[in-house]
Amino acid sequence: MRGILASSIGVTCAAALALPLAPPAVAGSARPAPTAEAATRAAVTNPSDVPGSTQSLPLRPLTHDRASGAAVLGLAPRAVRHFSLLGVVWDDPAARLHHSVQVRTRAAATGGWSAWQDVETHYSDHAADPGSAEADSGRVRGATAPLWVGESDGVEVRVRPEPGEPGDGPATPSGLRLELVDPGEADTDTDTETDADTGSDEEADDSAAAPPGDAVEGRTGPMTAEATAASAANAGLVRLGATEIPELDGERTRQELLTLRKGELTGEQQAKQYIGPRPAIVTRRGWGADESLRDKSFPYTGKVKAAFVHHTASGNNYTCAQAPSLIRGFYRYHVKSLGWRDIGYNFLVDKCGRIYEGRAGGVAKAVKGAHTMGFNSNTTGIAVIGSYGSKKPSSKAVKAVSRLTAWKLGLHGMNPGSKTYLTSGGGNLYGKGKKVRMNVISGHRDGFNTSCPGGKLYSKLKSVRSTAARYQGR
Repeated sequence: MRGILASSIGVTCAAALALPLAPPAVAGSARPAPTAEAATRAAVTNPSDVPGSTQSLPLRPLTHDRASGAAVLGLAPRAVRHFSLLGVVWDDPAARLHHSVQVRTRAAATGGWSAWQDVETHYSDHAADPGSAEADSGRVRGATAPLWVGESDGVEVRVRPEPGEPGDGPATPSGLRLELVDPGEADTDTDTETDADTGSDEEADDSAAAPPGDAVEGRTGPMTAEATAASAANAGLVRLGATEIPELDGERTRQELLTLRKGELTGEQQAKQYIGPRPAIVTRRGWGADESLRDKSFPYTGKVKAAFVHHTASGNNYTCAQAPSLIRGFYRYHVKSLGWRDIGYNFLVDKCGRIYEGRAGGVAKAVKGAHTMGFNSNTTGIAVIGSYGSKKPSSKAVKAVSRLTAWKLGLHGMNPGSKTYLTSGGGNLYGKGKKVRMNVISGHRDGFNTSCPGGKLYSKLKSVRSTAARYQGR
C-alpha cells in the first residue's frame, strides 16, 4: 500500500477540512447546480424515475510534488450529491496511470470523514480483448478499480506521481476525472453492519445476506423489453422475471444437462455426466440491473474451456445485504464510466457465498465477458467481491467458487482439475495468437501480469480445483 500524502499537503487539507461542507444549494425541486469552482460535470445518466446516477468531476492541479516537480492533481474537500462507489477515469484506455490515487470521503449518516484510502490503479487488465468490437467501440476509457465507500456526501482526492527521478516521471493521462457512482436503492438494501469489515473475512456472517428467491430486491414491477430479453436468456432454467435461479440436486442437474446440451454431448458424456449440482444464482433482475444501460445484444463465444477467478479490488467494508448495491455500482461504473457494453464479469460472489449473474446473455451459455484481457474467448470470469491481497477470502466465498465452477465447467465437459489450451487475444504476458496451456481454473494473474485475484485468494485456487472436481463426481 502506498504511503500517506506528504505532510505539506496534509497541513493544507487540515485547514480546509476544519470548515463545514454545505451541500449545493437547491432551488425548489431543481437539481443542485454545479459550481464554477468545482468545474463539476454532473452526469446523471438515468431518467429521473430510475435509481442510480454518476457525477463526473474533472481533476485539477493542486500543488507540485517536491521530489519530481510534477503536478499533484485532485479535488479539495467538497460536498457532493450522495454516492457510494468511486473511481478515477481518463481518456485513453491504452495509457497507464503511474500515480498513486488516494481518497477520503464523508459519511452521509454521521458527517465524519474517513481516513485516506488507496485506490487500485492497475485495472486495464480487466477489459475486453484488444481489437475486439467492444475494445474498439470508441467509448472505452482508462480507469482505476472502483472503490466502495458506503453512502457518502463529501469527497477529497489526490493523484500523485510515483517516486522517481525528478523530471523523469511518466506523463499523466489526459482527461482525469473522478467518477462518483450512486448505485440506487432497492427495497431490501440495508445499512446493517453485521458482516462489515471488522478485520477478517475468514468466516463471514450470512445473517445480513440478501433474502432468497423472489424477495431479493423486491422486484415485482413490469419488465421493460431489455429486462425481458435478459431474463429470457435464462429460459429453460427458471421462469421469466425470476429474481433467483434455484439450486438443484445432482440428479436433476444431470437431467438438465442432457436437455440443455442435447445433440452436443458425445456418447460417453451421455452415459456419464461429470457436473456439479447447480448452485442458486441471483439473476440480474434479482440484484436490480437497469437493463437500459447495457448494449442490447448479447456477445457469445464458442464454449467455456476455463474459468478465470478475480477479485474486484473494491475493498472489504461491505455487508452481504449491500452486495446487490455494489454490483449495481460496478455495472454502472463499467458501462457509463469505462464505456464497456455491460458489466465485465460473468459471475460475482459475495463474502457470504452468494452467487450473482453478471454479464447478460444466460448463465448456462458461453457469454463473452470483459474480465481477462487476452483471454475472454472460450472462458468465464468469476469475481469475488472484495480485496484479497492481504486478507483471506471467507470459506463460504471459496466454496461458492468451487460449486459454481463445478457446474459451469461441467456444462461444457471440462474437468476443473485438469489443464487446457487457450489462444491469447493479446496481452502483456502472451502475444496475440499464442497458444497457452493453463489450468482449467486459473487466476487472472495466470493470463496477465497483474496482482489479481490477490495473493490470499490465489492461494485458494488449488483447493478450489480439487473441490470442484469432487463436486463433479471425479
